[in-house]
Amino acid sequence: MSNNLKFYINGQWVDPVAPNRIPVIDPSTEQPFTEISGGSKADVDKAVAAARAAFKTFSKTSKQYRLDLLKRCLEIYNRRYDDIAEACTREMGAPLSFSKEAQVWVGQGHFQALIDKLETFEFFETRGTTRVALEPIGVCGLITPWNWPLNQIVCKVAPAIAAGCTMVLKPSEIAPTNAIIFAEIMHAAGVPAGVFNLVNGTGPDVGQKLAEHPDVDMMSFTGSTRAGIIVARESANTVKRVCQELGGKSANILLPDVDLDDAVRKGIGACFINSGQSCDAATRMLVPRALHDKAAEIAADEAAKQTTGNPWEAGTVLGPLVSQMQWDKVQRLIKAGIDEGATLACGGLGKPEGLNQGYYAKPTVFANVQPGMTIEKEEIFGPVLSIIPYDTLEQAIEIANDTVYGLAAYVQSQDLNKAREVAAEMRAGSVYINYPDLDFFAPFGGYKQSGNGREYADFALHDFLEIKGIVGYGNP
Repeated sequence: MSNNLKFYINGQWVDPVAPNRIPVIDPSTEQPFTEISGGSKADVDKAVAAARAAFKTFSKTSKQYRLDLLKRCLEIYNRRYDDIAEACTREMGAPLSFSKEAQVWVGQGHFQALIDKLETFEFFETRGTTRVALEPIGVCGLITPWNWPLNQIVCKVAPAIAAGCTMVLKPSEIAPTNAIIFAEIMHAAGVPAGVFNLVNGTGPDVGQKLAEHPDVDMMSFTGSTRAGIIVARESANTVKRVCQELGGKSANILLPDVDLDDAVRKGIGACFINSGQSCDAATRMLVPRALHDKAAEIAADEAAKQTTGNPWEAGTVLGPLVSQMQWDKVQRLIKAGIDEGATLACGGLGKPEGLNQGYYAKPTVFANVQPGMTIEKEEIFGPVLSIIPYDTLEQAIEIANDTVYGLAAYVQSQDLNKAREVAAEMRAGSVYINYPDLDFFAPFGGYKQSGNGREYADFALHDFLEIKGIVGYGNP
């Protein structure tokens, strides 16, 4: 029986206090395929009360107990792997192969990394006669986005459990069914009643109510900078901790010594992954002016190879964008690029040929993009690359850092020492040298308007812990 119209509160699937159905759209067909219930303040109050009650006992459990619990969660997660992948493809349009190999896989990887780090994590330290204790912060409100749903759900839920916190999760109402399956996993794994709670709904009706709730001790939010500001503002009245991972406009600096063909082609992948719907996507490619025209030619050629189509068909690389709203935004920004004089190397306005139904966007490359253009400044969240020529490396670094964001940056060079020097100049939370593999043990988070706090492995644990100093603990 489907739990899509229910919430998971205090270890049970329950009906909303007041009926409020929200259709969930399949972006490849533009048609609803199911409905969920939208929550209200009354539902949030119930979930928070359950979490508050459960915190009294769960916060006192041993590290070994929580470690064993996380291992059971991962075991059940692996059993439901294909179910989650199919949900991601249905509700967010990710190609099925990508859902399996990336969307669900990253959740698995983050579970395992947190488990590995928790094995040796110390919650107590002695400094002279002082005992320093790391204690769970309390009830946590978790708000996750639609673009990498399992990545963000696991990156919040797993460290919260590891720390001994209890929580209320509000996933995106655009892509919510994967989170419902996740709640079923938590139940099957034996997570105690009230420790994990799920309430679906909109930001104003559920997310904002969590942020302003006096019995919520901490908010962990991933989403747009605009929404993050609202969460921070509503949280301020109760002075709760707020950890945020927000927008990005990441630069990808290609140094003069690169293998241009390889660096540009991989740069297309780093920009277009997940149909360009990634906050850390390498959307601004900075290339030496002498290499600019060749880079644009290579980029256009590689973009044309990114097969756009039905996410259920083998061979599809780029599925649709997630919603009409997102498609409209991408079209607006592509038009801005054209109107402001950037060179359209490939792609452009409208849908790809033969794809009249679904929120499909053309893989698009702009060349001769100048600093200050709209497409150079605004986060697009679609398969759109801006190529920016530079004259000196100092100028490239200045352009790369000239953004309100600071989530990620990319540096490509055959001289590792030079790449390291450039990485040190980047005002960003993550810098990726020569397109490395994903490291589940690296910290993830942003500078400036890309947020605060850090996620992944043991870095995430600290956001969910308070520091207590017991002075004189070691005295006779």
